[in-house]
Amino acid sequence: MKLYYGSLNGNDSDNGSDVPLEHDDCKVKEPSCTNEDYGKDILSLAIPALAGLAIDPLMTLVDTAFVGRCANEDSAQLAGMGSAAALLTFSFYIFNFLCTATTPLVSQARAKMDEYKAVMVGGQALSLAGLLGVTLTGVLIAFHEPLLQIMGTSYTGEEANSYATSFLLVRAFSAPAIFVCSAATGILRGYLDTKTAIAVLAAANTINLSLDVILITGLRMGPAGAAIATTTAEWMSAILYLLILGGKLPSIDGYLGSNQKPEISSNGQDIIRIFPTVNIPQWTEMKPLVVASSSVFLRTVVLQLFLSGAASLAARGYGDESSASSVAAHQIAIQLWLLCSFACDALAAASQTLVADSLGKDDEVATRKISGTVFTYSLSLGILLSITLVGGTMSGALLDAFTNDPSIQAALQPILYLIILAQPINSLVFAADGVLQGASEFTYQAKTMWISVGIAILSFFMLQYNNISQMQTLFGNNTLEHVWESIIVLQLCRGITSYIKIIDKRGPIKL
Repeated sequence: MKLYYGSLNGNDSDNGSDVPLEHDDCKVKEPSCTNEDYGKDILSLAIPALAGLAIDPLMTLVDTAFVGRCANEDSAQLAGMGSAAALLTFSFYIFNFLCTATTPLVSQARAKMDEYKAVMVGGQALSLAGLLGVTLTGVLIAFHEPLLQIMGTSYTGEEANSYATSFLLVRAFSAPAIFVCSAATGILRGYLDTKTAIAVLAAANTINLSLDVILITGLRMGPAGAAIATTTAEWMSAILYLLILGGKLPSIDGYLGSNQKPEISSNGQDIIRIFPTVNIPQWTEMKPLVVASSSVFLRTVVLQLFLSGAASLAARGYGDESSASSVAAHQIAIQLWLLCSFACDALAAASQTLVADSLGKDDEVATRKISGTVFTYSLSLGILLSITLVGGTMSGALLDAFTNDPSIQAALQPILYLIILAQPINSLVFAADGVLQGASEFTYQAKTMWISVGIAILSFFMLQYNNISQMQTLFGNNTLEHVWESIIVLQLCRGITSYIKIIDKRGPIKL
């Protein structure tokens, strides 16, 4: 696929600056471009994209494993960490529009050879990331006690609440770094660069793992040590991203960074630099980012409210299970779920970028072929994830990797089977999200998310309060299992509503 870049002021030029990049698999508008060619393009973006997406969940998963293994059968540490982590997940991911909305706006501007607009959107996203991050840090620190009570720490005991508080207060300082990483990832994806995140991931996880060994295993600092390790690694990631976008460090692909090739720069000589903007742009310049961000924000808020509510319900327990064991099992399960979800989201990130690029060139044929190919790949990935989880569950490796506590293992076992069954659905849902986000269908996604969450909540209460013994046998009889069954209902509804839009002949995809 040949990718063209225009001049910094957005005007076409005849001076040879619009030179194609080095990847010439097929021309975007060429009808002979095959599904195999699009498959290569998708994988070339998706595989490295997984690195950038997995930075935070992978570090949290490593922290969970270290804390769980070093807790000496004390479920309070994992329970406290689980409640705080659920709150942080909600707080951080409601702002994922910094990546989701930035990617198609940058990609479409670049595809239309408007480099000025692409750079402008990138600078606005970085500025917004810093402002929102500092604000969130202040809110989490000021209101940590009532927020943790909402998450159910009053049910898990005073010791678990103490662990949750120490974990939250440290991790709160990572908010600006996480948001800058999110915005930077969106910018890089807009330039079809997903490989740079691999280097950032390697550096971040090396730091996180090293500090986990020292602080958790060596100094026995528990959740507080895990928080310090992750926060340090996330700030290092943010600094690396800013140095790359500012042209101080090289990127992997060379699209941005100090090693840019002259033919993709603004005038054939100067490299493209993207910095946070210090001035307030005019409304006409900000409107695309604000409108897209608002829709994604509302969509993410309702999704994260649902997931945070699930963690809060898990903390309350049900039946013979203790609250601490229940929330500890939920913490392990949700981290496994998130890691699998981010693996699926790597394909979605690739489809988002390529769909936005093809729509920017008004190429409907390429849009449909990219969409169809990514769905095929996503289904295969979902099946592979299920098989992998089956192997880990049957061998006992998944349970033993995170905890030795029999009560936590007993609570976690049935949840693992639900996660295994859900992976093909989960993968297809993320693929549909990527296609619609590439088409900038943010408003539609926000509306349908509210509908999907409403149905999932209704399903939870139906399962929780049913009095038919056969239903209890089929769906279990405790709160934690019902929480996870309602999460699967949510994913089914998201998938159905997304595919309705994707196959709509009046829509942008028309699959």
